[in-house]
Amino acid sequence: MAEPTVINDRYELQAVPLAKGGMGEVWAGRDTKLEREIAVKFVRFPDAEPDEELVSRFHRESRVTARLRHPGVPSIFDVGAHGDRPYLVMERVHGISVSDLIAEHGTLPLGWAAAIAAQTCSVLTAAHQEQLVHRDLKPSNLMLQPDGTVKVLDFGLAVALDVADMSRLTRTGQHIGTPAYMAPEQIQDATSSTRSDLYSLGCVLYEALTGMRLFRGPTDYAVMNKQVGQPPVPALEHRPDIPGELDELLSELLAKEAEERPDSAYTVYRRLLPFTRHLEALPGALAAPDIPSPTRMYASVLSRVSPFDDSDQAGPAYPYHGGPAHDGPAHDGAADRATGGTGTEIPHEEAPARPEPPETGEPSTPAASGEGRDGRSSLTRDELETAKNRADSYVQRSRYDEAAELLRTTVDSASRAFGSTDGEVIGLRLEWARVLYDGGRYQRAGPVYHALATDLAQRDGLDSELVFHCRLRNASCHALGGNHDHALRAMNSLLADEQRVFGDDHPRTLDLRRQVGMLQLGAGRTEEAETTLSTLLDDLLRTHDPEHSTVVKVRELLDGLTRRGG
Repeated sequence: MAEPTVINDRYELQAVPLAKGGMGEVWAGRDTKLEREIAVKFVRFPDAEPDEELVSRFHRESRVTARLRHPGVPSIFDVGAHGDRPYLVMERVHGISVSDLIAEHGTLPLGWAAAIAAQTCSVLTAAHQEQLVHRDLKPSNLMLQPDGTVKVLDFGLAVALDVADMSRLTRTGQHIGTPAYMAPEQIQDATSSTRSDLYSLGCVLYEALTGMRLFRGPTDYAVMNKQVGQPPVPALEHRPDIPGELDELLSELLAKEAEERPDSAYTVYRRLLPFTRHLEALPGALAAPDIPSPTRMYASVLSRVSPFDDSDQAGPAYPYHGGPAHDGPAHDGAADRATGGTGTEIPHEEAPARPEPPETGEPSTPAASGEGRDGRSSLTRDELETAKNRADSYVQRSRYDEAAELLRTTVDSASRAFGSTDGEVIGLRLEWARVLYDGGRYQRAGPVYHALATDLAQRDGLDSELVFHCRLRNASCHALGGNHDHALRAMNSLLADEQRVFGDDHPRTLDLRRQVGMLQLGAGRTEEAETTLSTLLDDLLRTHDPEHSTVVKVRELLDGLTRRGG
């Protein structure tokens, strides 16, 4: 009998995988140190070759996923690599997938279909607040546990890939997502947003209510064409007992244009709640009613706390996490007046709330922050280097929040001691911003980069390389956070300045135009995107070979727009 595979001298895998998919595979196993069941998920490289950039992004997004504290998301215990393949170690989930549930029951009772969708909305609300888009929501990724709770699987692999990877995957015949549940914009524009997840949820709800997939076809391509251009058969034609309000919600979820769908998962959750009634036993899926469910016991008490779902008391449908406080050292209004002697300004941005310190277990002290007992800075330059090295040691152990908090307090003290534009302080601020960015804290990294760009523009001029770097990173933070409109404003402003400095045909300017076009697609501005990308393609063909990778990517995006328009 063959010896079981053991990775990292700790995780013992079963002989065969639990599941395989286009982007990875999952193995059941055992943590030999803690003596508990686990699931180990390996990522699969699109071209079957190791990709350092993809591995780095996979690790970064895995850390973001690990911060999702929600009972409907399997806990992540570890991340690592076995050979060249990165893996996640996570909670083993027991139960029945919603795809198997539909296969056994045909159609689900109205209450259970709504309850599964509502629980999924709860998970999506938590994910979207962390700027995570699932991108592959489908019945086989939803597990109904014996106590009736739903676990949403496969966070981490899908979000580890961005638009650049999607172009490469398209050429190799793979897809990000499953065609039967993909939103039109995922197919046409290779972009995803929170509303893409809502479209996929609509496909799942449609299937749970009717027992039929929204669209079928002989090939993936045929199904994708229907997702983009064919209206679905109304669910009421398959199941006349669907309430009118639920059918209306389903139609909104399945809108072809993202902006016509509900504004958030929280909104969908509230509209589903009235239908989550009469949750009778599902044979073979739920535990016997005489077996106590600790989760339901816990939730039952919480449901009696002040009724957050009361429409008169509820807050906005998608609460914004931010406020007027600043997320960095004071700049005395510099953000409103940063110019480089060219008459051009870095656009002003509202500063979000200062992040709360993470739970590091290490109390903040005057010594740690570089302050004496009288509150004045007593930091020395040697201590700056010490703090930077200590932060780097945190990063090496993937303790990004602790590294960022250490750098934040050091930057505050160093700015008071030496000035916010001192060379060493600027280096420390850049490191702070990088750690936030690499740790997936895009909402916090953006303001730090913006403040850096503002101060550096005053010190070195608007056209300095570091200013351009910080402005691009700030725009990227907005884009990664799902704020496409804000990202576009920042990117267009940067593009105008780089065109002035480098010229229209410089490689960095051309690539920035491609990113602008992709952001326009993500924001639903298809006409603007078509104009941007068409003009870019013409300019690229003047200076590049038709098979150049950038030319191919732009042409694929335009081809998708053409099919969508047709």
